[in-house]
Amino acid sequence: MSPRPGARRGIVLPTLRGYQRAWLGRDILAGLSAGAVVIPQAMAYATIADLPVQVGLYTCMVPMLVYAMLGGSRAMSVSTTSTIATLTATTFVSAGVTASSDDIPRDLITLTLLVGLILLVARLLRLGTLVEIINRPTVVGIQIGVGATVAVGQLPKLLGEEGNPTGQGFVTSLNAVLGDLGSANPATVVLSAASVAVLFLFKRFLPRVPAPLIVVGAGIALAAFGGLRAAGVELIAPVPEGFPVPGLPSLENVGALLPGALSIAVMAFLESAAVARGIRKAGEPPIDSNQELLATSAANIVGSFFSTLPAAGGFSQSAVNQNAGARTQLSSLVTVALAVLVGLFLGPVLSLLPEASLAALVFVAVFGLIDVRAIVLMWRISRRDFWIALVTALIGLSAGLLTAVAAGVVITLVLVLMALSKVRIRVDRASADAIVVRPLGALFTANAQATEQAILAAVEKEAGARIVVLDGTRIEDISVTVIEMFEDLGRELTASGHELRIAHVEPAVEEIALRTDVFQRVRAEGRQFPTVEAALAAPASPSD
Repeated sequence: MSPRPGARRGIVLPTLRGYQRAWLGRDILAGLSAGAVVIPQAMAYATIADLPVQVGLYTCMVPMLVYAMLGGSRAMSVSTTSTIATLTATTFVSAGVTASSDDIPRDLITLTLLVGLILLVARLLRLGTLVEIINRPTVVGIQIGVGATVAVGQLPKLLGEEGNPTGQGFVTSLNAVLGDLGSANPATVVLSAASVAVLFLFKRFLPRVPAPLIVVGAGIALAAFGGLRAAGVELIAPVPEGFPVPGLPSLENVGALLPGALSIAVMAFLESAAVARGIRKAGEPPIDSNQELLATSAANIVGSFFSTLPAAGGFSQSAVNQNAGARTQLSSLVTVALAVLVGLFLGPVLSLLPEASLAALVFVAVFGLIDVRAIVLMWRISRRDFWIALVTALIGLSAGLLTAVAAGVVITLVLVLMALSKVRIRVDRASADAIVVRPLGALFTANAQATEQAILAAVEKEAGARIVVLDGTRIEDISVTVIEMFEDLGRELTASGHELRIAHVEPAVEEIALRTDVFQRVRAEGRQFPTVEAALAAPASPSD
């Protein structure tokens, strides 16, 4: 029996609480199935940032293990994503860090550690819900920019060209591809076309079959026995056997890496939260944003010292994990064990993998980020959302992905402030000389002044009304600005011959408000009432 929804779970291995022996077979099968997808996929994502493929393999070990210990999603598989890998590449280019497919730079440790620390700070400040205010159109726009940029960046490897414009942006990569078309290798083009076709066809008609594993296996077999190397097909750099060796971060480029780390942290949490909620089944415990922040931050902090990419939940691997019957994070522990076995024994075999095979995995994976259906839906429902997504995507394609993430955050904050500043009040005529003003939303610093002006305008339209009752039912919090608004409102109404009465203030709000002279004076003058009805029944002030 699954734990009841909302039940409190432990901090360590929360998804294994109440584990049943009958789940073991499903978890093992799911872990092996997810591993068949995530291991080659993560290795491919490492090449997006021009890093050795073993970085992707390491990311399937440590971060996944840490998330399995702390995460609250039963089926989410945590390694890295195409978005995160692309932002990593862009961050390195912006910071002037030279990545290499042969060596792992210590700046990778620094970047992943910064991402983890930023997420940890967000957890300590309980900003889980705040991060999620970034709206869907902004995320769609960023994903379109990522998808198009990564797809173009993989074309040199798919074509067997000599150039490598990784992380240099959409326009630069496209120009590089077009300029080097003459150096394309025919054997590489054929292998790439076949690999892409297999991935698309299996995804469409045989989604349960691990197509990435087939492409990787076929590529290795053809390189070993089919003469690909003689035909000029490039192989990946040699993959060392063994576990990742712990290392220390470099402090040389911390300042230059920080903006990129912030962008990656935002996207890592957004992707993880979206995946965790998207695959959650009815009856499972709800996803706690702050717990996910803690688990994701720990996965990145611990993983950083083992030279992993920044980690986040991946939708494709998580979907495979869930569809194969995963019941708990034990399935992720099985995937970790599989990655360890690959690292220990299959290094020489993986070294035979053609670059084009990995590039095909990346190309097909990021193709799904270009969500045409979402764009069409936004056009039909909300033109504002459509233009937000389009502008964000164009910023990503022209100015770079880091700029797109920053622009997306700014656009979201502007929209939130616009929503908060929107005034919503209802005015009811209670009698010949009295009206009731009811705020239909919370009062904030952002909308206090506008609310005051709206109330004064509404009072002016109600001829003959001398008593104005403000219903405080919806006032759930209060600030100095809101208190000053009440004082200004009372002064303005008094000057125009009206009496302001305040009714039904919540006890918690009243306790704070009575610390001020404004509300003490309102109570002393008998203009504060427990209910709207009591405020309307009271006689008019003698001064009136």
